[in-house]
Amino acid sequence: MIANEGNMKPSSNDHDDVCEWPDDVWGRAEISVGGKVVRPATGTLTRRGRPPMGDEPKKQVTLRLPREVIEHFRAGGKGWQARIGDLLARHVADATRKTARGVEEGGAFRGEEDRER
Repeated sequence: MIANEGNMKPSSNDHDDVCEWPDDVWGRAEISVGGKVVRPATGTLTRRGRPPMGDEPKKQVTLRLPREVIEHFRAGGKGWQARIGDLLARHVADATRKTARGVEEGGAFRGEEDRER
């Protein structure tokens, strides 16, 4: 039986169009033989994206914020996302301290009610 010849159009992966990789790229590539890794990848080809920083790397999330909030922080220039992160971290630290203080005093943290006093 003859294979379907209707799908025999030229491939976009024509071997004449393949560019050669520089030696430094091959030097960083993972080498495996028969599914067994002989040499792991090194350098920039090991993982996509930014490498984790420190013992507790930040986690990327998608967050929808009001336009006014984003405009306010962007008006401060570069680092606006880090400033939002710092503000949220301070809020969490304050809330944690208030919760701990409420437990020590025998009361419960009531959130908004504490601010009214």
